[in-house]
Amino acid sequence: MTTVNSEKLSSARFAEATDAFVEEFTASVNFDQRMAQQDIQGSLAHAAMLCKIGILTEQELADIRKGLAQIGGEIERGEFVWSVQQEDVHMNIEARLTDLIGIAGKKLHTGRSRNDQVATDIRLYLRDEIGNILGQLQRLQLALLDKAEQEADTIMPGFTHLQVAQPVTFGHHLMAWFEMLSRDRDRLLDCAKRLNVMPLGAAALAGTSYPIDRFMTAELLGFSRPSNNSLDSVSDRDFAIEFAAAGSVLMMHLSRFSEELVLWASAQFDFIDIPDAFCTGSSIMPQKKNPDVPELVRGKSGRVAGHLVSLLMLMKSQPLAYNKDNQEDKEPLFDTADTLINCLRAFADMVPHVKAKRENMYRSAQRGFATATDLADYLVRKGMAFRDAHEVVGQAVRLGLQSGRDLSELTLAELQGFSATIGAEVFDILTLEGSVAARSHIGGTAPATVRKAICEARQQITG
Repeated sequence: MTTVNSEKLSSARFAEATDAFVEEFTASVNFDQRMAQQDIQGSLAHAAMLCKIGILTEQELADIRKGLAQIGGEIERGEFVWSVQQEDVHMNIEARLTDLIGIAGKKLHTGRSRNDQVATDIRLYLRDEIGNILGQLQRLQLALLDKAEQEADTIMPGFTHLQVAQPVTFGHHLMAWFEMLSRDRDRLLDCAKRLNVMPLGAAALAGTSYPIDRFMTAELLGFSRPSNNSLDSVSDRDFAIEFAAAGSVLMMHLSRFSEELVLWASAQFDFIDIPDAFCTGSSIMPQKKNPDVPELVRGKSGRVAGHLVSLLMLMKSQPLAYNKDNQEDKEPLFDTADTLINCLRAFADMVPHVKAKRENMYRSAQRGFATATDLADYLVRKGMAFRDAHEVVGQAVRLGLQSGRDLSELTLAELQGFSATIGAEVFDILTLEGSVAARSHIGGTAPATVRKAICEARQQITG
C-alpha cells in the first residue's frame, strides 16, 4: 500500500497514514475551494462571537482577523497553496491560519464542526449565487421588455401544435417569455428566503456545550435566524434541492425560448435574424449560419435537470445526521449556478440584437385561416350559439381550402351562403390588424394592452 506522510489536523485518531489514492478520492478541496471567501466570512463571525463569550481574547480575535485577511488576499491573488492532505477548503484555511498566527488559529474551531461549517458555507455561497443569477435574470427581462416595446405592433402567427392558430404580435409573444422568467425570479427569491437560516452552532450534530450566541453569529452573517434543530441543520440539503429545482424550471424555460429561436431563424420560418456574433458557420457548408447559442442553451438544460435528480438521489436514503455522501452535493450545485449565470448572460446579450423580419411574420399569419375564431366570435355576437358558429366557420374554411383563399378573400355572398347574418362589416374583423386589436382585455394581444403590460412589468422589476 502506498502511503503519504501528512500532518492532518484531524489525524491523531489514526495509527496508519491514509492510502494515497484514498486521500485523493475522499478530498474535496479541488472543487470546494471556490467557497473560500464564504468560509472566511463564516470564521470571522464565529471568531467575533467566541470573543464575546470569552473563549478568545481581543488580541486573539485581532490575530485571527489579520490572518484571515492575509489568507483571503493570497487566495484572490492565486498564491495560496491548496493541499489534498488537508482534504477540504475548511481544513486548508485553518491549517494556514495556524501557521500564520499559532495557537489562536487552533482555538478558532471551538464550538463548531466541519459539519455545521460546510452547511453554513454552502448557504452563504448559494445566497451570493442567487443574487448573481437574479442580476442576470433582470438583464434578460429588461432586454425582453425593450424588444417587446419595439415589436408591440408586429403581427405574427400564434401557434398551437405548431399549426397557425390566431394572430398575435411579436411583442405579445416576447411578454409570454417575460412572464415565465418572472415566475422563475419569484421561485429563486422564495428559495433564498428558506436557505437564509444559519446552521452554524449545530456543531457535528448535537450542538455544543459552550455558551455560544447563535443569534449574534446569524446577525453578523446576514441570516434571518439560527436554525432550530441541530440534527436537521447539518444533515439536510433540501435548500440545495430547491435551488436545483428552481434552476431546472428556469433552464426549461430558456430551452423553450431557444427552440423557438432556432425554428424562427430557419429558412422554413425566416421570422428572425440572430446576429453573427451569436452564431457559427459550418466546416463544410459555406452557406450555413448555425444558431449555436440557443442550441447550446437548449442542450445545457439537460445537465441542470440531471443535477436536480442527482441531489434528490443523494439525499433519499441518508439517515440522520451527516454522512460523507453529502460531499457530493457541491459539484452539482456549483455547475447549476455556473450554467444558469452563463446561459442568462448569453441570452441577455443576444436578445437586444435579434431582428424581427416583420414582413415574413405578417405573410405567415395570413396563412392558415388565423382569423377563423374571430369570425366565430362575430357570429356569436350576432346571436348565434357558439357551437353553431363553429360549424359555420368550419364550412367557410373548407371552401377556402378548396379554392386556395383566406377567409378575408371570400366574397360576401359566399360567406352569407353559410349564414345570412353575416354583413359587410365582417371584413373589418377578418383582417389581422382587426383580430389583434379586438383582444384588448388584460393579457390580450392588442398593442395598447401589450404596451401597458410592458410598462407595469418594468415598474415591477426595477421598483
